[in-house]
Amino acid sequence: MIRGKRCFCIPKQGGKTDLILVAFEDKNSKGAIIDTRTQAKAFERAVELGLIPWLRNCHIKRREVRVGNSRLDYLLECNGEDVWVEMKSAVLREGDYAMYPDCPSPRGRRHIGELIKLREKGERAMVVFIGALPDVKKFKPYVKGDPEIARLLKVAKDRGVEIKAMSISLLPTGDVILENSNLVVEI
Repeated sequence: MIRGKRCFCIPKQGGKTDLILVAFEDKNSKGAIIDTRTQAKAFERAVELGLIPWLRNCHIKRREVRVGNSRLDYLLECNGEDVWVEMKSAVLREGDYAMYPDCPSPRGRRHIGELIKLREKGERAMVVFIGALPDVKKFKPYVKGDPEIARLLKVAKDRGVEIKAMSISLLPTGDVILENSNLVVEI
């Protein structure tokens, strides 16, 4: 959030405010989507339409699935196999990189730990980073934001948790676009 930046909002009913802040104008008049509900809807629609090559032949079996002491975002079914998925919002930019997290995240650590445990039990587990920034090319963890997340992601990768990233942005028309369904991931 930078004073003077143009933002994109939508009306809402009830509560203390009249609007929901969805995005800030970023590169090429496109918006960086900070609203995680909008990110989730975009992800779900991309899965439904088969726009993500590494999730083709998948559908969302359940949302907000209780696992251990956490609630993971999705249980997908891909070619008859269950896939446990946690989605994380990567809205910190450094050059061509989308990064996560921007601050310490005990919840994020717990989610990655649950994915590691699922994988160790032979389950398919995945963390998906949504680079909700225009024109990003890669994803990497922001070590300064939470060094433990960066360490856990290395452990997760080594244990077979799939780590994927994609990028979306908001057009001035209000449409969300899938910019890249398979960002380069550097762990």
